[in-house]
Amino acid sequence: MDPFNSKFILNEKRWLWIDYDKGISILLVGYGHALATLQGHGLDLSNYPFFNYIGTFFYGFRMPLFFIVSGLLVGRSLNKKGLGNYIGNRTNNILYPLLIWGIIEISFQIIAARFTQLTIDQRIGPSKYLKLITDPRDTGHFWYLNALFCIGVIYAVFKSVFKLKSWLQVILGLILFSVSAYIHINDLSAGFLTDVFGYYIFFALGDLISKVMLDEKNIQRFSSWKIFVPLLVLFLIIQYYFTEINLRPSAHGNNFVERKMPFFFLFEALVGCAISINFSFLLQKHKLFTWIRIVGYHSLFIYCMQMIVMNFARIFFGSILQIDHAPTLILLVWSSGIVLPVFFYNFCLKYNLWWLYTFRKPKREVEYMQSTRSVRLQLSSNKGSI
Repeated sequence: MDPFNSKFILNEKRWLWIDYDKGISILLVGYGHALATLQGHGLDLSNYPFFNYIGTFFYGFRMPLFFIVSGLLVGRSLNKKGLGNYIGNRTNNILYPLLIWGIIEISFQIIAARFTQLTIDQRIGPSKYLKLITDPRDTGHFWYLNALFCIGVIYAVFKSVFKLKSWLQVILGLILFSVSAYIHINDLSAGFLTDVFGYYIFFALGDLISKVMLDEKNIQRFSSWKIFVPLLVLFLIIQYYFTEINLRPSAHGNNFVERKMPFFFLFEALVGCAISINFSFLLQKHKLFTWIRIVGYHSLFIYCMQMIVMNFARIFFGSILQIDHAPTLILLVWSSGIVLPVFFYNFCLKYNLWWLYTFRKPKREVEYMQSTRSVRLQLSSNKGSI
């Protein structure tokens, strides 16, 4: 029995450190989502300041990591598949699940609004579906998938059609980041373009460093403790100041540095991404915590339904089981938001519900999951006939 598809994943030929890195990122994102879910529904953490501190400490570089990783692979994808197929794959793998799970989550919110305090929030309504495309920040976490899709398509067009070199794309990214900084500092809004402008630089940097990072000859170099230790010292110093600033009372909360000190955010994010990547190489070298690779492989599927799962987990553990111990609730909701989406995704593959995540059938995965189910049923049948 392999409900998490682990054998298939661990036997795949993949860049292991990338799966480690995505796993680390989605675990950190999940922790932040768990805190937001519980605090948004009244959980008092005043007696446990450590949890808020950790959430803020690891906040700044989580999402830039995903854009850098995606940028690392854009060149190879375009060389292998061409522009049309690349855009098709982005539509299949990112835009489609954004729309499916965005519609599902907003539908739950509209239903819940009839029975909870959300009724007073006029933003909860059918018009919110459109905002998945036009202003995804207003829908919550789906801004990331919107920005990832748009940036990937725009970058690929510049790279393939206009032959814009990666270093020029980085310069373009800096210009767009400056525009995004101006928007944030002046409390303006450009809808979905704000995040496209703000995160383009990370995608471009991923492509710029891709040849070096994906060269297997450099694995030993990037797995060095000589890199990790000084990076760790720099990381701890920067994150200390980043956290101290973000914890100050403000209307922007954990987003204060990103929105009001954007170039410090850029520096902090790049240092955080660097140490996360270095740590991922070390995990690959020493073959530690391979379960993080499995989490990383499923990171997008986890992200799509994480908030839905966490809200149901909050209701189950907090309201039904009446658990009110804050650390226990955080652990339960956080782990539920990681484990259950992985289980559900593979359940969908096994029972031909893959269309909830992609409009193209992932044949190899589906065949593997269904074959393991057939073998299990056959074994059960044989035992019953003995």
